[in-house]
Amino acid sequence: MRSKSAQWFECKIKYEKVMEDGLQKQVVEQYVVDALSFAEAEQRITEQMSQYISGEFEVTDVKKATYKEVFFDDDNAASDRWYKAKLQFITIDEKTEKEKRTNVTYLVQACSLHNALDNIDTVMKGTMIDYVQANVGETQLVDVFEHTAEDKAAELMARMAEDVKDASLKVEDIVDRYVKTATPELRQQLIDKLTEIRKEKFGIE
Repeated sequence: MRSKSAQWFECKIKYEKVMEDGLQKQVVEQYVVDALSFAEAEQRITEQMSQYISGEFEVTDVKKATYKEVFFDDDNAASDRWYKAKLQFITIDEKTEKEKRTNVTYLVQACSLHNALDNIDTVMKGTMIDYVQANVGETQLVDVFEHTAEDKAAELMARMAEDVKDASLKVEDIVDRYVKTATPELRQQLIDKLTEIRKEKFGIE
């Protein structure tokens, strides 16, 4: 299991799908993309779906997801379902000594409800805070498209071409200027990738 924090958007796609009986049927499918804005989310889902749908399709809805973190089950090929999980984190107020519960929602990849519950515990066992699984339910989401370091590096290059050419600017500062939400691991991957691009294209060490 691995978890990834990002700004996630849920997108609905409407198109004519060829069913198992060979007939065409208009369907609406839901996907999730990792993006920095509504415009980027629509662009990314359009690019992704163009690889899978040969005919026309329409992006009918784009909305911000209620979760910031997704649990990916990369090691289990059978994990083709997505579950929304509301966890309640339990803390004790030092002054009043009363219990406080904070609700946080996650998206969890799994092959069944039981598997989703296990996957949640697998990810959360490394935390020190107490929690309870308040609600876990299967969604209609088909797939989740996440950014890779290469994806973001390519997009950043297009958005900050002039900054990359400026040898007086540090790569770290450029990344922080354009990327507002990134894990430490992704931030370092972007820095390494942009440093490599700078050296190859512009000869800047």
